[in-house]
Amino acid sequence: MFDLATSFRASAARDPSAIAIVDEGVRLSYRDWLSRIEAVARGLAALGLRPGERIVTALQNRWEAATLHWACQFAGLVITPVNWRMTGDELGFVVENAGARALVTEPVSHAAGDAVDAAGLLRIGVDNAASAGIGFRDLAGDGALPDVSADALSLMLYTSGTTGQPKGVPRRHRTERAAAIAHVAQNLYRAGERTLGVMPLYHTMGVRSLLAMSLIGGCFVCLPRFDPARALGLIERERITNLYLVPTLYHDLLNHPAFAAHDVSSVRKLGFAGASMTDGLLRALDGAFRPDLFVNHYGSSEIYTFAIDQDAVRKPGSAGRAGINQRLRVVRIGPGDPDAQVAQGQEGEIIADAASDEAFEGYWRRPDADARAFRGGWYFTGDTGYLDAEGDLFVTGRVDDMIITGGENVSPVEIESCLSLHPAVSEVAVAGLADERWGRIVAAFVKCRAPVAAETLDAHCIASGLARFKRPRRYVFVTELPKSPVGKLLRRKLVAGDYALDPSCLSGPSTSREPNP
Repeated sequence: MFDLATSFRASAARDPSAIAIVDEGVRLSYRDWLSRIEAVARGLAALGLRPGERIVTALQNRWEAATLHWACQFAGLVITPVNWRMTGDELGFVVENAGARALVTEPVSHAAGDAVDAAGLLRIGVDNAASAGIGFRDLAGDGALPDVSADALSLMLYTSGTTGQPKGVPRRHRTERAAAIAHVAQNLYRAGERTLGVMPLYHTMGVRSLLAMSLIGGCFVCLPRFDPARALGLIERERITNLYLVPTLYHDLLNHPAFAAHDVSSVRKLGFAGASMTDGLLRALDGAFRPDLFVNHYGSSEIYTFAIDQDAVRKPGSAGRAGINQRLRVVRIGPGDPDAQVAQGQEGEIIADAASDEAFEGYWRRPDADARAFRGGWYFTGDTGYLDAEGDLFVTGRVDDMIITGGENVSPVEIESCLSLHPAVSEVAVAGLADERWGRIVAAFVKCRAPVAAETLDAHCIASGLARFKRPRRYVFVTELPKSPVGKLLRRKLVAGDYALDPSCLSGPSTSREPNP
């Protein structure tokens, strides 16, 4: 298989005049972008960086970040992109853990970079030079670039670290390219597609969008940070053809007051990943865009694709079948036995074949995490789900998110989808709260679009056929749901009480009810 540098060169030879990247006033063809990428790669080598070394970048989605991603592939460096919002301590952990030789920051992340104290660390600044005085615009060199093997490491992503320190996920050129090819195939992308490059390049979804466009002569339109008004403007002006976002960003896009005033007819393909999408949002998006294809992609940083459903509206909540490079099983929770498959319709832990062309081979310097994740050639995802009568996979949550109430197992996703269909509900999240009698009770945290009583929402659950033991026993009306920078719901913050109440939502006197037997 091609390494990624060879892959990009092949694309530039095939579509030299096609516009490859757009960022405000920057519009580069594949021919011109290749020239800049190679110049930056030579500049990195001129600084003394050698193949296999790690370079940490704390950048927003700008053309310089995308250029550095590709330049590292040409120079044989392992790009290690991180959230530009990181604190100095968080950034310092990644720099030390990765054994990084260089750190790239921009004005919004310079302060965190300045707080990192690592001997021999090169500092590179975008827009203005960082402490070491090396500016991105000054990167240049004239030496020969190395031959890079498809087996060389390309990228190291760091997991979100919601349950502890983040873990490094090193990935090879061949696995990155296989994942990009699968992304093109599974989303039915055509030559010349144009995508909104807003999912961060420190996230697997952002990287996949970047690489996939390069394979088909497509255009990556940068949006440094998500802003629904700017996103709508770019969709209209740049004639974006596909969107690949987390559900939260779709929600904000669709509910922005300016949505109706913008022409979004160029968007023919929608894809989402990173979290489940509620039935209400799914239907609203389908009605607003009327896409030719609506894809639910289920995967992870470690193994890009687990499952794909190319008609998400047909069966809301379904993640579909295993991707083209994957096999899946649902096994009993707890034993860690890949052969302990559960019956059809029974909930268990989802596991994926670790031999996938898209799979990583183990966490960076974390044999303890490898021992938990890999069993008998299978990767244990930590997600719960079940297979329905037609063999379609439904992801119901995380093993750690499962609510055990009165001896019954309850997953949040089904309840969230049910409540999302009530017209007064804008967003909803379900979590388990400690209770002396029941162990945990099901609590629904609701961001409303109109005042509503808890009793009204309870009646809605009954009318929808939700099992009695799954109905929320407490409703909490909040101003916002806590989320990570990429839009993932942070249930742990709800459990910890880290939210603000919204009394304007409540139209009745009660926010809780006694549990039903």
